[in-house]
Parts: sequence; structure tokens; C-alpha cells
Amino acid sequence: MTDVSEGSGPIPRRTPRANDGGAPVSGALAIVLAVIAVVAGFLILRSISGDEEQQLGIPSDGAAAPSGTPAPTETTVQPGISAAPIPTNAPTTPPIVTQGATVIVANASGVGGTAAQMSTALATVGFGMGDPTNAAGLADALTTSIVYYDTAQAGAQAVAESVARSLGGGVTVLPLPAGTPPVDSGNLNGAGVLLMLGSDKAGKTLAELDPNAAPAAVTQLTNPPVGATTVAPAG
Repeated sequence: MTDVSEGSGPIPRRTPRANDGGAPVSGALAIVLAVIAVVAGFLILRSISGDEEQQLGIPSDGAAAPSGTPAPTETTVQPGISAAPIPTNAPTTPPIVTQGATVIVANASGVGGTAAQMSTALATVGFGMGDPTNAAGLADALTTSIVYYDTAQAGAQAVAESVARSLGGGVTVLPLPAGTPPVDSGNLNGAGVLLMLGSDKAGKTLAELDPNAAPAAVTQLTNPPVGATTVAPAG
């Protein structure tokens, strides 16, 4: 028998160090704190972005636009065609009114046959014509034609202005003077418009007086509106 110990006795336990296991715990905590920081930063950025969108009036995802925000408009332009603004104050030409009053032509030019010639021309474009006559009460022949209208007839003024435009413009339109009409018979026989044909329009066709006139533009109205009392030159 020997005095050497066989080592079969209890094995002494090793005392753990103070920092054993500390590193894994600290690493996990750091990861958790990093995740929390990322989430918090995302929420803060989203909150700031949402505030800016509200200030600018931009709706957030899935939210309806404010009621006062106008809806965007879309303009479709065909290829090769440029979009141009449409003028809102474009001038318009009133229609030629041929019905509503009878027209009589009185020769005030001193050139024979011109009243009958003008009566035929006006009848061709749709005016209701009375018999041509001669002017009376004039010291000299008129150098500028005048169109008179009877204020007692509702449609006479519009017809008178249309006669003036058919003569190429530059013709004064006036109410018929009180008293006896300035014609040989002293009576217009119910006519509402009197054309005192002067030398400026006598002996000329309507095409010569107004080359830009389009026959298709002549309009007949039973109850035409009342317009202005003067007619500017055509063109």
C-alpha cells in the first residue's frame, strides 16, 4: 500500500470570475438600445414630415385632400397642335337684320335711277322694300347718305343699322325727324326705314360698297334687338 493519493476524492470547484458572462449581457442590451433608437428616429422623422405636409396642404397617404384645395386639371393636346389661349373678349359682328321694318330708298344724289337700283340691290339680300322715291326739302344733293328709322316701330332701328352696314359702313343712322318725311309724297306709307341715298353710295352695287360682305351671313329676324345708333365703316 502506497501513501500516494489516488485522486478519487471530490474535485474542487473553480470560483467564477466577476466578469464571466458580462460580455453577452452587455452586447444584447446594446442591440436592444440600437433598435429602440432607430424606431424612435423613424417616428420623429415621420412626425416632422407629416407636419410639413399639413402646412403645405398635401394630404397624407390614404387621406382625402382638404375641401378648399382645388382638384388638379389635365389638359390633353393632340400631337402637332399647340395649345393657345382662347381670347375672352373677341369682337363679334352683329347679324344683318333684314326683317322687322320696310325700307324705302329716296334719291338724294341728283343722279337719276339710283334709288330704284339700290332698292333692287337691297331686296336681293333680303330686305323688305317699298317703292323708290325722290328726296324733298333739300337745298343741294347729299354727299353722305343717311338712314332714318321710325322710333314707333320696334324693329326699325335694327333694320336701319343693317342697311347702313350693307352699304359698307360710314353711314349715319338717325331717328326719323318729326313732321313730314323728306320725300316727294310726304308719306312713307307705313315704312319704318328711309334711306336718303347720297352721292357717296349712289350708282354702286353692294359688292362694290362692301367687298368683304358674305351673302351667307345675311340673317332674317322677326323681332330683332335694338342696337346702336351709329355704324362704323366696314373693314
